[in-house]
Amino acid sequence: MHSMKTFVIGDIHGTWRALRQCLERSHFNAEDDYLIVLGDVCDGYPEVRQVLDELLSLNHCTMIIGNHDIWALDWALTGAKPDIWTSQGGIQTIVSYNGGPMPAEHRDFLLHAVAYLELDGRLFIHGGFNPTVDLARQTAESLVWDRSLIQTAWKRHRAGRKKAFGGYRDIFLGHTPTEVFSSDQPVHFCNVWDLDTGAGWSGRLTMMEVESGLWYQSDPTPGLYGGIQGRIQLKKQDKKKL
Repeated sequence: MHSMKTFVIGDIHGTWRALRQCLERSHFNAEDDYLIVLGDVCDGYPEVRQVLDELLSLNHCTMIIGNHDIWALDWALTGAKPDIWTSQGGIQTIVSYNGGPMPAEHRDFLLHAVAYLELDGRLFIHGGFNPTVDLARQTAESLVWDRSLIQTAWKRHRAGRKKAFGGYRDIFLGHTPTEVFSSDQPVHFCNVWDLDTGAGWSGRLTMMEVESGLWYQSDPTPGLYGGIQGRIQLKKQDKKKL
């Protein structure tokens, strides 16, 4: 009999092929296992629709909202296409839905995403938080955009000073690509795990089994989609059509 395992996955950014590889390589059981998504499923590569269909097919899945998801949801609800969004992968989300509209079940999935999740003494969040302020008092905007937590944890790690931020056993976040720490693998500083290993650009998608700490990665995403330059060129061509 299969016992439920809890997994967490970094920023997917429309890379459905990478998501499928992670699910397969981790032997994720779609009926029994639990997946926590750290946000930013939207924007980047052009299979956002397939990503959301895949996540909706899972029996146990919690979606943490990311800044790109907020932009995509705003487009889905109001049609807004600000340059700050379209220039950072939003065009690919629009392309994924053939210009729109986004199906109601996809909008609802994003609408019901949570700002953070506390589970078994662990925290799951997209960006980060201010450990000196009660988490419930912090805005969703600050939680999705924060980079100070991972940066502070990195500095303490380099200085050999261990600290359990927020008193949690572990904190899992995305948003800040591990490339800034010269790695395409998940990084662990103090009690903070960064699982954004650059799937939305030239890196890989990472999925981790929470209890064991075992992690699984996709192939580099440019190789799954014909190269990063092809992705960028596609974005430019599609923007001209809108």
